[in-house]
Amino acid sequence: MKYLAILRENDLPTISRVGGASTTQVVTPKCGAKSFLNGFTELPPKASIPLHYHNCEESVLIVRGDATVEVDGEQFVARVGDVTWLPEKVPHRFINSSKTEILRIFWTYACPSPTRTLVCSGETSSILSEQISMPDA
Repeated sequence: MKYLAILRENDLPTISRVGGASTTQVVTPKCGAKSFLNGFTELPPKASIPLHYHNCEESVLIVRGDATVEVDGEQFVARVGDVTWLPEKVPHRFINSSKTEILRIFWTYACPSPTRTLVCSGETSSILSEQISMPDA
């Protein structure tokens, strides 16, 4: 049985996302995780993630930059060191408030097989099956 995984973000694949965002999944079932999934997402200046919701709880730590967090139609400001928590099925998105700096978040889903449902289309997809692209060498 595996008791420890030390994972280095630079050794993991990067997922290119809409609007120039990029995501690296860190703790996943591949390393033995059975009850949660986490990773990093970076959003370029003024970019946002589409309004969506998940099939489980989510927590996000703001690592760098300032975010506008839209939750069910309301907007809130989150800064470095702030941690958000969202219950399942609550529409939300993170918006990079800066015109010049990258927004970097560390997210955790409270299940090993989270899904993302886009509010605009109702399309649901598995986060673990998102398109992976290797970073430029």
